[in-house]
Amino acid sequence: MVELIVGKKGKGKTKVLLDRVNGAVKEANGSIVYLDKSTKHMYELNNKVRLIDVSSYPLKNADEFVGFICGIISQDHDLEQIYLDSFLKVSKLEDADVTDTLDQLDKIGEKYGISIVVSISLDKEEIPEALQDKIAVAL
Repeated sequence: MVELIVGKKGKGKTKVLLDRVNGAVKEANGSIVYLDKSTKHMYELNNKVRLIDVSSYPLKNADEFVGFICGIISQDHDLEQIYLDSFLKVSKLEDADVTDTLDQLDKIGEKYGISIVVSISLDKEEIPEALQDKIAVAL
């Protein structure tokens, strides 16, 4: 249930993510959440999408980030989709292996029927082999 949008910083991943989330609103029956490192893109999002500024919460590591995601899921039984922008920054995984955290998110998404779209500032070649099949867009 995890899809990756990959590419180095400045390649246009956020625009792709915003286009996807705004397009998804038309077909969605449940709710959609967009997590980012700030509220900078608030006015580019459809008003039906809930924007969460992750930087305003005291998350210290990737495990706490996964718990944060579980908390979001537990309080919204109509949640259909989660979009994660600036994944390495918001999940506290800069310069770390993303495999375990993305595997956890994939299992959580499968269990609760939620699709999770993640933008990562890494080139396709830098994504671990185990996650290559999750890449939806490479910029």
